[in-house]
Amino acid sequence: MKTRRLGILGGTFDPIHDGHLEAGQAAKAALGLTDIVVVVSNLPPHRPQPFASSHHRFAMAAIAVAGRDRWRASDIELSVVTPSFTSNTLQRLHTGGWAPTDLFFIIGTDAFAEIESWKDYPAILTRTHFAVVSRPGFPVSTLPARLPGLAARMIAPGAPAPVAPAVFLIDAPTPDVSATTIRSRCAAAQSIDGLVPSGVRQHILQHALYSSSKRASPDASDDVSSRTTAGRLHGQD
Repeated sequence: MKTRRLGILGGTFDPIHDGHLEAGQAAKAALGLTDIVVVVSNLPPHRPQPFASSHHRFAMAAIAVAGRDRWRASDIELSVVTPSFTSNTLQRLHTGGWAPTDLFFIIGTDAFAEIESWKDYPAILTRTHFAVVSRPGFPVSTLPARLPGLAARMIAPGAPAPVAPAVFLIDAPTPDVSATTIRSRCAAAQSIDGLVPSGVRQHILQHALYSSSKRASPDASDDVSSRTTAGRLHGQD
């Protein structure tokens, strides 16, 4: 029986955009992932609180993955009120039966460069593979020099399957887009066509999510009445 390989794409997703999705697709193709779960964080520990409520951010993630084969949005982080740490989520997945070598945490080069500041470092490196995808201006080739202590863990996707969790370096083009840029364009009434999936764009415009700089309270009520069944953990922009 074929082993399932679960890709975990975590983030604040404020909003989710094409850069996130292309990074996930690049990891799926390079590593033969069987499933990708998009985990929406609730209370990011190292970042300002999100502009959009958790309900809207989850709704946008669910819209973005609709129709993508074996992708789904998860509310695993939204079901708890504590800060969203990657290590806690990985532990819950382990308790649910996932082995560390079956998990692949998908992350951009710029975010992975800060791994030494994460909770439970360096133990977290034994709890999942990391699938590190190039970001515009941050090629994966720069990581061995930036993190020399982890260079021995870094391998190419085509290398023989490791017996312990590793750091896979995936050199793939991804769109030069960020959630910050999208929010700024929305606040300035500028187009976000081509930056987010069309359904996400429609949701943002319909609810005027980023039309002002006012932040949404994490528990603020909004007009999304329900969540799709099934967040970062450290938020990726």
